Amino acid sequence: MTRVRLSVAERRVELLTATVEQIEVRGVAAVRIADVAAALGVSNALVLYHFSTKDELVAAAFAHAAEGDLAHLHKLLGRRTSAVRRLRAAVRWYAPTGPAKGWRLWIEGWASALREPALRSVTRDLDRRWKAVLAEVLAEGVAAGEFACADPGASALRLTAFLDGLAVQVTAYPGSVSRARARAWADEALARELGLSPDALKS
Repeated sequence: MTRVRLSVAERRVELLTATVEQIEVRGVAAVRIADVAAALGVSNALVLYHFSTKDELVAAAFAHAAEGDLAHLHKLLGRRTSAVRRLRAAVRWYAPTGPAKGWRLWIEGWASALREPALRSVTRDLDRRWKAVLAEVLAEGVAAGEFACADPGASALRLTAFLDGLAVQVTAYPGSVSRARARAWADEALARELGLSPDALKS
């Protein structure tokens, strides 16, 4: 079968998407340029034409995945509804029991970022941007009188730190925490930061 000729931008997206998939299957340490090339039926040379090293390819793949996640977060938090409802939707999507995919990918990324400066830069930027978006909506809710939150930035940090830790537990040790319990804990964590009861999130 003749392959369709892609533009440079389209080819890069194809390579990055395939790299994300290979990382999820093999892990950052084990994935090779050859694995990505084989998955797409292209040569190693083509991959290296667009990304000169594996480290560059992996960092770009994580950045690509991060932009997709951030775009969805902005969509959830940009809805025309109360700040409480927007935050609840974001937390339920982000939590390890929600529809967000790729927790294994991000756990791999965090671990590898300890040794890879380029990847550390990507994951740090993602972390900063997630917290900034959540803090902004927390501040909007306070201004609207929906809830009390003395320090939106600190609340965003505590909330994401809790959800990240819960995701590691659920992903690394399947069955250690039931989906129902993990979801209840995520709701409780959000309610705590908003100074509300968990039942108030259901309204």
